[in-house]
Amino acid sequence: MPEPALDRRRRLLVLAICCMSLLIVSLDNTALNVALPSIQKDLNASLSGLQWTIDAYTLVLASLLMLAGATADRIGRRRVFRVGLLVFVLGSLLCSLAPGLDWLVAARVLQAVGGSMLNPVAMSIITNTFTDPRERARAIGIWGGVVGISMAAGPIVGGLLVDWTGWQAIFWLNIPIGLTAYLLTTRYVPESRAPRARRADPVGQLLMIVLLGALTYAIIESPHRGLTSPVVLGCAALAAAGLAGLLWYEPRRAEPLIDLRFFRSAPFSGATAVAVFAFAALGGFLFLNALHLQDVRGLSALEAGLYMLPMAATTLVLAPVSGRMVGGRGPRLPTLLAGVGLTAAGVFFALTASPDLPDAALLAGYVVFGAGFGIVNAPITNTAVSGMPRAQAGVAAAVASTSRQVGQSLGVAVIGAVMASAALASDGGRTGGSFAGSERTAWWIIAGCGFAVLLLGALTTGRWARATAERTARLLEPHGERPEGAWPADADRARDRADRAAEEGAARGGDRWAGPSRGGPGGRSRGRRGGTAPGEDRRPGEPGGR
Repeated sequence: MPEPALDRRRRLLVLAICCMSLLIVSLDNTALNVALPSIQKDLNASLSGLQWTIDAYTLVLASLLMLAGATADRIGRRRVFRVGLLVFVLGSLLCSLAPGLDWLVAARVLQAVGGSMLNPVAMSIITNTFTDPRERARAIGIWGGVVGISMAAGPIVGGLLVDWTGWQAIFWLNIPIGLTAYLLTTRYVPESRAPRARRADPVGQLLMIVLLGALTYAIIESPHRGLTSPVVLGCAALAAAGLAGLLWYEPRRAEPLIDLRFFRSAPFSGATAVAVFAFAALGGFLFLNALHLQDVRGLSALEAGLYMLPMAATTLVLAPVSGRMVGGRGPRLPTLLAGVGLTAAGVFFALTASPDLPDAALLAGYVVFGAGFGIVNAPITNTAVSGMPRAQAGVAAAVASTSRQVGQSLGVAVIGAVMASAALASDGGRTGGSFAGSERTAWWIIAGCGFAVLLLGALTTGRWARATAERTARLLEPHGERPEGAWPADADRARDRADRAAEEGAARGGDRWAGPSRGGPGGRSRGRRGGTAPGEDRRPGEPGGR
């Protein structure tokens, strides 16, 4: 039974509560990047240890997001969301008590388990609360704006806490915000579930963990062990086996962890790939600059946070603008602009990277990067979720969120591996004088990620791409339901086509979509041989076709 519609004030309150979960997750990650040099000194961590401090979280998060989305659709989104808040708060508390790197990495894993129940489930709550495509696009723009807020506040707040108290205080911040969000969720967020429960897919979940874990481990450890070491080659082979297993196993399940039919939609496939490349650029950018500003330029944690403010502020300003652009014009233009911004920033720093680069030029490059990243979030989420049947909203949102985390994890792994290779060649794993030599290579990688966003935006947001999305929605959705439009005008066009089809069917003397029975007298079969599935046009030459 569908949930009663909420009034506008209640919908906005639900949006605010969901944004609180995004705030603590994003704030934690951005503040932690500023604290990396302090953690390195305090815990005597190597560069690979710093990478695992970040990637232990993003890797586990990416592995569990789709399971969390499907579980929330099955047992209740509010229930899973509340559990996620409590687990994330507990993980944050344990991080703040960490006496060594191993403890910290393990606590980050627990944090990630809680975080996997937050953002994709919150996005599913939002998509089920805001059912109008235009209103949803604006809500997603606000949601994306929270990333900008956390990016603006995170480095500064993190810098203050590190300089005044210590890196442990960064994790204290999550505790009151998380508990407040828990209480508000209990009071104001209505429970919702998918119309039909989906079964768990433990084999698919295991294959996903194997794929992401083995791939990330191979990338991070390759500078230390060598590309041809048995461990690295074994992990690469294990990752390939995990991918092959997913491609073989998932299509054979009635209810897979990842419905590979989603990827028949060019916009959905493009959105997931754009998320990987854009967040790889972000992960590499944050990791690279945290070390550059403090280890190369000699800034304090607070000063480094202030230097990052122009980039974060630009992201904050442009995220809601991007949401309005998506709501009014579709995702093509903002995706292209995002690709241009990320590419331009990467190329600029690749050509000019130097400890002596003037502050004005450095900050200008940060603004350009912030513009590109601020624009990209709304089209990713809107394109991935819209156009899918509402029963699949949790899984579709989880795929988009997984792509973000996979991208950020790979960005940190690849950029860190480039830096570690140079560091090991000169000073045994620290980041000192070897940093400048690897910085240009890292920036070219970030520029390549931006160019991939630009290319994918051009290829997967046009008329042909929208046609594949419509076909995929008809394929995925249950009989009798209409897919939601991915772009505002599409919903109107879909209704117009349905109305015209009904009128034409009535003029011919029968209902186009249904008969008295599946194959009985007077009815038209809906089977694949003789009939037409709901939402499909007959081909010329078929009975009743044009």
